[in-house]
Amino acid sequence: MLAVNYSTLRNNLKSYCDRATDDAETVFVTRKDEKNLVMMSLESYNNLMENIFVRSNHKNYQHITEGIRQLEGGNTVNKTPDEWEKLLHE
Repeated sequence: MLAVNYSTLRNNLKSYCDRATDDAETVFVTRKDEKNLVMMSLESYNNLMENIFVRSNHKNYQHITEGIRQLEGGNTVNKTPDEWEKLLHE
């Protein structure tokens, strides 16, 4: 994370926008009266929102982390396309 005051950001806006988008740098902008803000790329923002959504449902999040644990432990099963198709219709 990079911290910059509002005046510096204003004078170098393109540079900081490039850093936020090209380098995936999060820019923390300090302002008077503690009215600070964060600037980040749309991709980073969308990723953040997706993570918040996934983690907001505790049961869903537990299901995902259990799947990751099983995958990392080598507890997987391979299925053919036909087997997947059959599962869809059950």
